[in-house]
Amino acid sequence: MIELGKRQKLKIVLRKKFGVYLAPPEHTEERVLLPAKQVPEGSQIGDEIEVFIYRDSSDRLIATTVQPLITLGETAMLTVRENAKIGAFLDWGLEKDLLLPFREQTTPVREGHAYLVMLYVDKTGRLCATMKLYHHLRCDAPYRKDDLVQATVYDSSREFGIFAAVDNRYSALIPRRECRRDIPIGTVIEARVTDVKPDGKLDLSVREKAYLQIDEDADMVFALLDEYDGVLPFTENSPAEVIARETGLSKNAFKRAVGRLYKEGKIDLKDKKIRKKTKES
Repeated sequence: MIELGKRQKLKIVLRKKFGVYLAPPEHTEERVLLPAKQVPEGSQIGDEIEVFIYRDSSDRLIATTVQPLITLGETAMLTVRENAKIGAFLDWGLEKDLLLPFREQTTPVREGHAYLVMLYVDKTGRLCATMKLYHHLRCDAPYRKDDLVQATVYDSSREFGIFAAVDNRYSALIPRRECRRDIPIGTVIEARVTDVKPDGKLDLSVREKAYLQIDEDADMVFALLDEYDGVLPFTENSPAEVIARETGLSKNAFKRAVGRLYKEGKIDLKDKKIRKKTKES
């Protein structure tokens, strides 16, 4: 059986000036053309050739000996060549570019930028790319809590957080509490595994452990004081959602940062206010 979107070994069953026809050894009546420029020199009838099967510009099945950057069911970072009326066209290493339909984009894509996509067959039998990877990523990552990993951001949610693919294949989430800034889709990040869920999905953090992160958080809060003329309009006792909205920190992380600044003599905590300490105070 000739399989669209996959690499497979097929046998030469017929030779023409414009190429050779290939067929599965067990189904020689099912044939696909390998253009002459792709035929290995010295090939004979009966020889097996490993090829990739896709569709040409006329929507006919065709074989190529070129190795594409992605095959059916796989994920890969592909670069946008062109935006068009029906979607974006991606460079996947073959003559005919790969379509990423608008409905399969999790964010508008930009020409020249690379995004993580999966190759699938649409309802019309054509190969297409999708950025909607949540249900297609693997849940058997070899990583454990506190391991450092590399992940690619492919989607985001105000409710849940930022979705990423570790090693471009394993399902992961950066919960909102673990990331105080939006990360553009397509960004490759380094993160720490904070939890391995029972279903195998990973929780990640782009923040260090508390005792390592505290200096960076304290610097950020101290800089924030300047934006509010030296006095924050909220305190450690403010609702957690207010602290998160204003600083991107959890309430506990904010308290640790304030405690560090107070210990270093950089702030005052008089009148239930967090104030930047001045020479006069």
